Amino acid sequence: MKKQTTYFSLSTALLWLLVVPVWAQLSISGTVRDTDDPLPGAAITVEGTYIGTFADANGVFRLSNLKPGLITLRASLLGYEAQTQTIDPAQMKTVSITLQKTAIAVDEVVVSATRANQKSAIAYTDVTRRDLTKLNLGQDIPQLLNFTPSIVTTSDAGAGVGYTGIRIRGSDATRVNVTLNGIPYNDAESQGTFFVNMPDFASSVSSIQIQRGIGTSTNGAGAFGASVNIQTNSLEKKPYAEANLSGGSFGTRRATVMAGTGLLNNHFVVDARLSRIYSDGFIDRAFSDLRSFYVSGGYYTGKSFIRLNIFSGQEQTYQSWGGVPENLLKTNRTFNPYTYDNETDNYQQDQYQLITSHELSRKWRSNVSFFYTRGRGYFEQFRPDEPYSDYGLPNVMIGDSTIRQTDFIRRRWLDNHFYGTVFSFDYNSFGKLTANIGGGWNQYQGKHFGEIIWARIAGNTNIRDRYYDNDATKTDANLYAKAFYQFTPNLNAFADLQVRTVGYSFLGFDGQLRNVQQTANLTFFNPKAGLTYVLNDRNTLYTSVGVGHREPNRDNFTQSTPASRPKAERLIDYEAGWKWQTQRLAFTANAYYMNYRNQLVLSGQINDVGAYNRVNIPVSYRAGLELEAGAKLAQKLRWNVNATFSRNRIRNFTEFIDNFDTGEQESRTYRETDISFSPNVIAGSQLLFTPANKLELSLLSKYVGQQYLDNTSNASRRLDPYFTNDIRVIYTIKPSFAQEISFTLLLNNVLNELYESNGYTYAYISEGRLIADNYFYPQAGRNFLAGIRMRF
Repeated sequence: MKKQTTYFSLSTALLWLLVVPVWAQLSISGTVRDTDDPLPGAAITVEGTYIGTFADANGVFRLSNLKPGLITLRASLLGYEAQTQTIDPAQMKTVSITLQKTAIAVDEVVVSATRANQKSAIAYTDVTRRDLTKLNLGQDIPQLLNFTPSIVTTSDAGAGVGYTGIRIRGSDATRVNVTLNGIPYNDAESQGTFFVNMPDFASSVSSIQIQRGIGTSTNGAGAFGASVNIQTNSLEKKPYAEANLSGGSFGTRRATVMAGTGLLNNHFVVDARLSRIYSDGFIDRAFSDLRSFYVSGGYYTGKSFIRLNIFSGQEQTYQSWGGVPENLLKTNRTFNPYTYDNETDNYQQDQYQLITSHELSRKWRSNVSFFYTRGRGYFEQFRPDEPYSDYGLPNVMIGDSTIRQTDFIRRRWLDNHFYGTVFSFDYNSFGKLTANIGGGWNQYQGKHFGEIIWARIAGNTNIRDRYYDNDATKTDANLYAKAFYQFTPNLNAFADLQVRTVGYSFLGFDGQLRNVQQTANLTFFNPKAGLTYVLNDRNTLYTSVGVGHREPNRDNFTQSTPASRPKAERLIDYEAGWKWQTQRLAFTANAYYMNYRNQLVLSGQINDVGAYNRVNIPVSYRAGLELEAGAKLAQKLRWNVNATFSRNRIRNFTEFIDNFDTGEQESRTYRETDISFSPNVIAGSQLLFTPANKLELSLLSKYVGQQYLDNTSNASRRLDPYFTNDIRVIYTIKPSFAQEISFTLLLNNVLNELYESNGYTYAYISEGRLIADNYFYPQAGRNFLAGIRMRF
């Protein structure tokens, strides 16, 4: 009851924000130009408020409902130097603003083709470097995005360091497209994203954009639930040095040093970072030992730039993905089923990016990037009492005794190369039309093999005997064209067309269940379109529809035959929203309906090769309403709050259950069940209080509703709702010997909520009874992190 009351209080407060009275009286209008022409799309904001608008196709803007007194206007546009102007709207009704082209090309132009903007008619959230810095004490990127709309995060080790996961609108990481500077990052085969391979990468990030739904993603695997577009360091013209030290509960500690040369001789720049993170983890033995570096060098001119980014992450984590059995949750929440002292995951990933951008003419710009990712590593496991036959080994004969099983230690290796290019040609007519034409090509070459490094009774084996060896090649190519057209000063439309092809070669099963090399070739057409209508400078309406496709992942291909191979998934995403802003309040409401065909889910069914493979569900959907509000409650008090209310259903679902009494499987059919791991309510809140210029106090709250571990909506297989509260204190000084020194204290889960954010289940029939074995991933109770950041 307490959790429900908390949730309703959040909802009531959010609705209350909609009716805050605003007594605005004045208005101004004006134009934004460069030396020759108007600048449509330029952003005009009133500093210190939520008021803002964009210049139309003629460079004209209007702001109304302004309070009496001096205001500071800020005008900005990509590729131009931002300008501020202080005016009194009671005395000046019109204003003319002139922007100058930047003397040096800016990095942001590279990601402009893949990012959403005010005309994209989709739901998106921008996270700035300042936002990330406030939370960045060594935890992974998913944890730093936890308070943005529709997001649920989890951590295997329970403390936010190591293997962390993210779901957006209930879609897991394999359905979230992640790009780094427009370059695809998702693993080509599993389609997942492993932020553990990029320790402390947030320290080298200048901004992140989260697009919910299909979005405008144009590179990498198709976005099937959301996109996360990450941009690394942008140009810093002045030299700098920075050191970050932090530590806290569970032996967590981080040390980071960064430095940059600034712009040398008006052309050259070098940035570098070195990081080390360690944590014992909340779960027993779930340590993480993480190291990383980032080096970037660039050459800039007024029209062009070229950057070379080299960054690497090395991780060793003790395995904690076994989960805690349900019967131990109340007595041993830190239980880890693994006890072998080297049950570890060991992986290194090196990434190389060559990014170029060149202004071809005033209206055309080309962006071309090349990339290479090298990954290699293994996880080591102790496997008790396993058959020799599982490893392709003969039984061991000792005298007249036949030994068929023994204990093994094995390593399962992944050794891969991922390389390719992405490009775009951007057109801006400085009138009614802007457009992008681009695409990408990449190829993944992966080696999968397993080694035996020890056996209790070895027999006729050698160390590092390979018990499987499997190479795979996947080629991915796409071309897209998208355009924005301003039909009237108030009405803008966009269209986005993409063709994507996938070719995959792998070791799989044929119709006779023999392991042979298989191939799969798929072609997808992903169109999108939308409309944005500006009612006035306070109200904007938008709507869009998009189609996305997603190929099955590696296991779906390798653990099936061509006859039982699942089909590709399809999504039609409908979005519609309203944005409203006043001097003290900004509000957005976004409604969505995501209609899936052939979504892949686990059903428990064993296929023709004996695997519990995922199967296609003909019809399923996600329907929801996302609400966001930002309010300036007082001069020193701000509140950012969001809530998502959704319904996530499978129309008809058939569950298959192993019956150990008969040796067969039984089926059970359900109607209108919840999609697993899809809470109907998600809410986040950040209450920010600045009692003094040097001090910021924050209350950070997160509510996640009930979730189910499978697709049966069975109350005995679920995650309970949870509500967490964190307190953050930031104290900043600016001494004479440094630009800034900040002290941060983060008190996590201050009310000591006992909750689990992830889990899994296995149901079966034994002795005539239906039994469900549930396993959970408990998150840490009350804990803390503290850090100091010194910028020179």
